[in-house]
Amino acid sequence: MSEIDWIARAGARAKGKRPDFLGDPVAERMLSILLAVAGEVSVLRERVDTIERLLDAKGSIDRADIERYTPDAEASYERSVMTKDYVARIMRGMQQDMEAMQTTERPLADISGELRDS
Repeated sequence: MSEIDWIARAGARAKGKRPDFLGDPVAERMLSILLAVAGEVSVLRERVDTIERLLDAKGSIDRADIERYTPDAEASYERSVMTKDYVARIMRGMQQDMEAMQTTERPLADISGELRDS
C-alpha cells in the first residue's frame, strides 16, 4: 500500500466550475477560507474533548491512547450537540440575514425613524 500525499490531495482542484454564491470572487475565497478554518477548529475541539475524557478516565495518557480512542454513545451525542452549537454560532449572522429576508415585518429602525420624524 502506498503512502498518501495529504498535502498534494489538499491542494488538488475540484473538477468543474467553482460555486459562485456571493457574486464576488474575493468574498467567495474568504468564505472558503473561513469554512476551512471552522472545520479545522471543529476537529481540534473533538481532539481536546478526547484528551479531556481520557485524562478524566486514566489520569495520564500518551499519543497512542488519543489515536485509539473511540467515543461511546454518550460522548458521540455530546460531541454532536457541541458541533451543532458551534456551527450555529458561526452561521448566526447568515441565518439572521436569511430570516430577515423572509419576514414581512418592517424593520424597527424604519418605524422608529418615522415616529421620530412625525
